[in-house]
Amino acid sequence: MSDVTVSPFPEGLWSQPAVATSGIAAIDGVEPVKSIRTPARLDYTYTAGISQSRFLRGMAEGKLLGERCPKCGKVYVPSRGACPVDGIPTEEVVELPSVGTVVSFCVVNVEFTGRGIEIPYASALVVPDGADLAVFGLIQEIPHDQVRMGMRVEAKWKDPADWETSFENIEWWRPNGEPDAAYESYQEHV
Repeated sequence: MSDVTVSPFPEGLWSQPAVATSGIAAIDGVEPVKSIRTPARLDYTYTAGISQSRFLRGMAEGKLLGERCPKCGKVYVPSRGACPVDGIPTEEVVELPSVGTVVSFCVVNVEFTGRGIEIPYASALVVPDGADLAVFGLIQEIPHDQVRMGMRVEAKWKDPADWETSFENIEWWRPNGEPDAAYESYQEHV
């Protein structure tokens, strides 16, 4: 055995250099920066595949289209062309109603630039009836503190003259007056 202690770390790896503190007094009493606003931009090009194109064409006609897995029977909206569980193509098109159940939501207290939505507001995951995947959307026409899991909602579509090949044809989801869904009916989506 050796009397030499061997460190597994290179010299100075865990040590910190000395910091000069003489400048701290110069900023004493200055209000700390709480936020910074700066323009941000992200340009991208998205090319929809067969399933996404079918979904978007359906949106342009006021239809919410999903696709069913031939093995497990789950319906995905919008479909990506294959079942994520079974890994096989989803080719059977299923037209879904524009009603569903809120399975999760959050109350937003931060202004969303360019939308003009009064804050606070709620955004939610809604599982359309007959689907096995939730879609994201705004919840409107109800106070944000009354939004709840299990709430039954319907899509509020734009005027048909304004429809495009876009999910934004659904402006928001709103209560449809039906009783809340039982937790057991949507628990697998929570």
